[in-house]
Amino acid sequence: MPKAAVGKRGKVEKKRAKKDPNAPKRGLSAYMFFANEQRENVREENPGISFGQVGKLLGERWKALNEKQRTPYEAKAAADKKRYEDEKQAYNDKKAEQEEEDSS
Repeated sequence: MPKAAVGKRGKVEKKRAKKDPNAPKRGLSAYMFFANEQRENVREENPGISFGQVGKLLGERWKALNEKQRTPYEAKAAADKKRYEDEKQAYNDKKAEQEEEDSS
């Protein structure tokens, strides 16, 4: 359970529990698969563009896609979500097993 501490402004701040580095990584969204694929194209077409402007252009391109064009990215996202759920289940099972062994 996170501990509470008094911050600079006198408010109670909660400390986050440290994330387990062995935990599985979350699945990417359909937009993230699209953005990862298109990012280099945007940079080549717009040399000297800032990081924020790249994101803005990627967002505009994503909004301009129709359902048929989005389908492959949504399929990748569904597969990645399934991968994450499988890895998380295996991770939780392994963690529960270790906790049982430690308590014995």
